[in-house]
Amino acid sequence: MANGFHLLDWLVLAAFAAGLIGIVVWVARMKEESHTDYFLAGRDASWISIGSSIFASNIGSEHLVGLAGAGFVSGMAMAHWEMHAWIILLLGWVFVPFYDRIKVFTMPEFLERRFSSGSRTLLSLISLISYVLTKVAVTVYSGGVVFGTVFGITSIKIFGMNLDMFWVSAIGLVLITGIYTVAGGMKAIMYTSVLQTPVLLIGSIVILVVGLIKVGGWGEVHRLVGDNIHLVRAANDTDFPWTGVFLGSAIIGFWYWCTDQYIVQRVLSGRNQKEARRGAILAGYFKLLPVFIFLIPGMIAYAMNKKGLLTVADPDRAFSSLVAQLLPIGFKGVVVCGLLAALMSSLASLFNSSAALFVGDFYKKLKPQSTEKHLVKVGRIATATVVVLGIVWIPVMKGIGKVLYAYLQDVQSLLGPAIASAFILGVFWKRANAKGGFAGLAIGFALGMFRLLLNVTIGVKAAAVNTVEKLIQALQKGNSDLISTHSQSLAEILTTKSKLFAGQAGESIHQNLTSIQQSLGGNPDVQQTLTGLTQAKAGLIALFTQQHGLLYKLAAINWLHFCIALFFLCLITTVVVSLATPKPEPEQLRYTRAAATAEEKKLVRASWNRWDVIHTIIILSVIVAFYIYFW
Repeated sequence: MANGFHLLDWLVLAAFAAGLIGIVVWVARMKEESHTDYFLAGRDASWISIGSSIFASNIGSEHLVGLAGAGFVSGMAMAHWEMHAWIILLLGWVFVPFYDRIKVFTMPEFLERRFSSGSRTLLSLISLISYVLTKVAVTVYSGGVVFGTVFGITSIKIFGMNLDMFWVSAIGLVLITGIYTVAGGMKAIMYTSVLQTPVLLIGSIVILVVGLIKVGGWGEVHRLVGDNIHLVRAANDTDFPWTGVFLGSAIIGFWYWCTDQYIVQRVLSGRNQKEARRGAILAGYFKLLPVFIFLIPGMIAYAMNKKGLLTVADPDRAFSSLVAQLLPIGFKGVVVCGLLAALMSSLASLFNSSAALFVGDFYKKLKPQSTEKHLVKVGRIATATVVVLGIVWIPVMKGIGKVLYAYLQDVQSLLGPAIASAFILGVFWKRANAKGGFAGLAIGFALGMFRLLLNVTIGVKAAAVNTVEKLIQALQKGNSDLISTHSQSLAEILTTKSKLFAGQAGESIHQNLTSIQQSLGGNPDVQQTLTGLTQAKAGLIALFTQQHGLLYKLAAINWLHFCIALFFLCLITTVVVSLATPKPEPEQLRYTRAAATAEEKKLVRASWNRWDVIHTIIILSVIVAFYIYFW
């Protein structure tokens, strides 16, 4: 049974809210003289606020809801993305000095100076689309899911009307976050992150400790999750083949941590290279934590659900179910504060970054004579607009049926390769020119959106084939838990998606699969079942290929393999077009890493000492040890 939300929990929540309001009011009363003050906190942030802000901005609902859900379903498979502290170190050691030297305001601004205004506009467009498809939609949706589960309330009466708690939570979250972001800008986000990060960590650690005690210790979790304890999966794994996960996750990670306005804006706020780099190193330490405080609790929820100690309605409710059903009085209030902190910080960072892109890359081009005060006003209006768009997109995310974290990484795998390739060649290869940079970016974006369209229209058919393959592999391993899980997934496909099996051939396959799925509830002949599933899989592939031809084959490519192929296609396109067209202008070469002068290199060297190196080595050592243990 869920523990009620008691008075002490409400008092803890009220104290947190009061602290948050106090910080926002204090920041809002500060005089903001320019749009740099509003968007980059006056470039005067310390390493503590930078590191806390990077972590708080990254740790959003995709972790509280999605990462725990991923742990529940696939164990350690998605931990690769949470071991990207090494890429944050890359941001601090390589890109912080570079961005500081060229003095850019936004990432699209860099592409304009290095390539062309067309590249800048295209990157701004891609970034804004990515915010809508991923961060806005995912965060707002999961905010409603989380609080409906934690409070155990399905509806609430407001002004005499019974309203769905999902909508009340989601819209309230967006509006409150939007208000304090509009009022305080980047400074409000930076300062509130210092409050939110420790609260989030304390609450999540409580969940981890209590969950481990209840389930019977780490050894029991290890036993119950079975093969899902391993990071590295077989090459024929339908979701996370090792042939795709290492490079594919790194491509997505490089785009996110080193080139995305959403994250890089935090280090651009630093008062100097030393503070910005140390902020990145602190964020690297923080980034080691999500596996332990979010993903492992999802695995704990799986183990407890299997033992009958916890009721989890669906994977995306794993973390909030732990909060609702396990925590004692008082601690639940702390964890809810942590949930609020993560959700609000992610949304606040998103709103501010979106406004910064709009002002810096669109509005200033249209009205270059605008005063600083006017730009701040436009930034606030743009932020409010994104708030409204966030609310409008709630129904879209409410209809998503897959694990949120997997959805997020899937979409990012289509948006990230083009941007990652443009930055890598733009920064490190002097021969890359405007035409090559734009061609690689445009082709990558177009193909990524095309694949996304295929995912929406044909992806369900590829998913059906993958489900059959997963069931085959589970039977081959003799894993009863996986057999049961994938059998239920197959049953859902057969009952709710019968339109997939159109025509006489489809009906025959549907009947065979239905018979096989029903037989799995008893004691079927394993070899006969495997033969039937293998034939059904071949039949489905033939049927879908006949219906859609090459389009189905493209939709059926593993998402990580597609990400890698898209990345190299973008690289090749940029190289070929650049070599076939005139060399870049000398002024454009100023925005490459090789253009740093001796004096600038001297300033970089003076900005770090042995302690920065020692902490970097510690972080890298922890990552290596983690891979060795969970390999």
